[in-house]
Amino acid sequence: MKGPGVALLSRAVLVAALASPVAVLAGAQQYEPLADSVRARLSAAIADKAVPSLRFKSAEDARRWLESMQARLETRIADRKQRLELLRTVHYEATRAGLDPQLVLGLLEVESGFRKYAVSAAGARGYMQVMPFWTKLIGRRSDNLFHLRTNLRYGCVILRHYLDVEKGDYSRALGRYNGSLGKPEYPNLVLGAWRGKWKYDGPTA
Repeated sequence: MKGPGVALLSRAVLVAALASPVAVLAGAQQYEPLADSVRARLSAAIADKAVPSLRFKSAEDARRWLESMQARLETRIADRKQRLELLRTVHYEATRAGLDPQLVLGLLEVESGFRKYAVSAAGARGYMQVMPFWTKLIGRRSDNLFHLRTNLRYGCVILRHYLDVEKGDYSRALGRYNGSLGKPEYPNLVLGAWRGKWKYDGPTA
């Protein structure tokens, strides 16, 4: 049975990790050869440049979600316009990839702390900490991973791919995403952020 001291220490480690995600959770998506059919599917997903739009059943549902999420982001991103642009893009790219937008927000919290120009020790870039090799593998070498929509498009497509590989197992898929498969720390932080800070009880699509 864990005593209160151990619980407090674990909480302190969690807070410290969320405060400096790149430094604490160094890792990177690993290059793995892809079958031609998989590469073609991922390339098509990256290349689709449909106009972003919020996929809610009503304008009121969209407004409520945006207001709730942007208020939670205020301490990370001071500019309201920038917050709303990020949230609209997160929602569009997440739902387009068949992901819960709240999961993606939890991942951004842990991976980059919502820092657009974050770079990890392994070279992962941007909000979703995408490794540059992906642009050569499924996109274009000229793709800018510091561009908001490009970064989120790649990140969501890659996470969806890993979820498919792992047959819906979030812990293993997130481990692959971070390059820490088999280690629980990173998946637990993302899942905790998803189900904690970024939990939303209203409709998200």
